[in-house]
Amino acid sequence: MDDHRSASNIKGYSLKPFFDQTRDLLCIAGFDGYFKKVNPALCTLLEYSEDELLSRPVNSFIYSEDQALTAKQRQKIHKGKPLLNFENRYIKKSGEIVWFSWTSIPKLDQELVYAIAKDVTHQKAQNQERDRLLSKLTRENDQLKKLNYTTSHDLRSPISGLLGVFDMIDLSTIDDAETRSLIALLETSTANLKKTLDTYIDGFQQNESLVIELEPVHIPSYLKDVQLSLGKLLDDTNAAIQTDFSAFETIPFNPDFMKSILLNLLSNSIKYAHPDRSPVITIATKAENGLRKLTFSDNGIGFDSSKNKDKIFGLYQTFHDQYDSKGIGLYLVHSHITDLGGSISAESTINQGTTFTISFKD
Repeated sequence: MDDHRSASNIKGYSLKPFFDQTRDLLCIAGFDGYFKKVNPALCTLLEYSEDELLSRPVNSFIYSEDQALTAKQRQKIHKGKPLLNFENRYIKKSGEIVWFSWTSIPKLDQELVYAIAKDVTHQKAQNQERDRLLSKLTRENDQLKKLNYTTSHDLRSPISGLLGVFDMIDLSTIDDAETRSLIALLETSTANLKKTLDTYIDGFQQNESLVIELEPVHIPSYLKDVQLSLGKLLDDTNAAIQTDFSAFETIPFNPDFMKSILLNLLSNSIKYAHPDRSPVITIATKAENGLRKLTFSDNGIGFDSSKNKDKIFGLYQTFHDQYDSKGIGLYLVHSHITDLGGSISAESTINQGTTFTISFKD
């Protein structure tokens, strides 16, 4: 029974249409260093006629800096070793440089090399731009680390000075109870600020790696510390904080990150409180779809989250021009959570408030 797929049935067919019409770059070169045959696609790309490409040594079309390396690879081919994914540069007739990625197969008995090339110039340009951006990002990151370290370090001196002044104040000589209370509050806030700066500096010194230490974090305790640091602000705005930690109270997390998250979300709720009502802030934990979640809701002025969902947690993104907003707080919150494998989302409606939902990594 005849097999219409047998090799004998295609002997009469010519491969010339494939060679001439393909957009791939095809050529046959001799061991003498000259092209023996080139297809139209290669001629078009290099801007030379077939006769021009065949009349000159292949090396004369190769970019000067790549000629020596190409010669070494050519010696391996002449010994019968195929060449795969070798990249070098060629020069067009116009002088423009193009990058080729070669696959070359030697035919020792004919002293010929059958080769196909891909134009990877665009890919090379993209890689160079990527490397440039990565280098720029690395430099900027180093500068930011230095700025953070310097700022934290330099602020400790005046803060230590303030604490020294508080130590010198004899509260027993002050008759006004409100004044004594304000001085005590200032001393506590200043001590908390120094403690935070010390923590940051210790982190810069001890944790230059990308490993972030985790430990069991008791959320109510950290919330209490944050409320204490914002005590005057909470009192002045008559803010009510409602909590429900019945689902869970402790989560494996980074303590400094948790404090920063609670501080930023709580202060945001106060900053963007509705002018016609006192702030009501609800903080709760829940278990949902196998995940542990922390929700943070308020009844503030809100914003249109449907229109701003792509930039809510972006750096320097603000939604209320009339407020002293820098667009950094939510960016930090998002970074703290996602750095540890979690996620955060926001749902907000203008004049109705905002709810943030943090999902922790399992």
